[in-house]
Amino acid sequence: MTSSTPRVAGLFLYPVKGLTPQPLAEVALSAGRAFPHDRTIALARPGGRYAPGLAHGISKQEFFVLVAEARLAALETSHDVATDVLTVRVRGHEVLSADLSTPAGRADLLAFYARVLDLPPGVEPVLARDPGRRFTDTAHASDRAMEFVSLLNLASVRDFAGRVGAPVDPLRFRANVHLEGLEPFAETELVGREFTLGGVRLRGTSPTVRCAATEVQPGTGRRDLPVPQLLARTYGHEVMGFYAEVVEGGLLADGAPLGLPRAVAGAR
Repeated sequence: MTSSTPRVAGLFLYPVKGLTPQPLAEVALSAGRAFPHDRTIALARPGGRYAPGLAHGISKQEFFVLVAEARLAALETSHDVATDVLTVRVRGHEVLSADLSTPAGRADLLAFYARVLDLPPGVEPVLARDPGRRFTDTAHASDRAMEFVSLLNLASVRDFAGRVGAPVDPLRFRANVHLEGLEPFAETELVGREFTLGGVRLRGTSPTVRCAATEVQPGTGRRDLPVPQLLARTYGHEVMGFYAEVVEGGLLADGAPLGLPRAVAGAR
């Protein structure tokens, strides 16, 4: 561990699977639940396995996401939970404002993304939005895993960038929580252990194995860095970050201290 106090260095909400993040100053977490409103909306592939009311998780390949649709990263999106309005901007200019609570707004959203994705005439994405379900990458494993929070150690990202000789934006990894003040890859010691973020208690559940979505540069939509391949070549694995389950909820604020288990803290 480093000598600085380990802490939260960024909180991010991803309302729509595959689209851009919204930074948060704080978030109220509940036991066994992920970030409120995180990945509760998705754009499903027409003719695929998703159907409204689906009661189990399915592969991310059934949705339009960065793995295959890098251009989505070039669109800045935000969702206002209070009004249910999804706004899309390109280079700071608003190109869509869709009220998802109305049929007209949902139609506008699907028509817009059909154009963005170059779908054939008459073909549109399917709006995936089902009460109680999240479209996380872990949702296919179980409903419990669907509610995991994703965390990223910024020191690990910096170590990776230094070794490959290229800048690496942490937002490539689409984590809910960024951590600062740890040694590179010290987060591996938190998998299987309980730790605290401020007044919130979590348990590390599994490392995050990275896919081709991380090859896309945030903000540009360019696939410019073969991240999984470089991770494997550099470290012998394709892991960056980890998942955790909320054991005891509370208010989590940006800057909150990371409380380490004794076995890990003793290694500092």
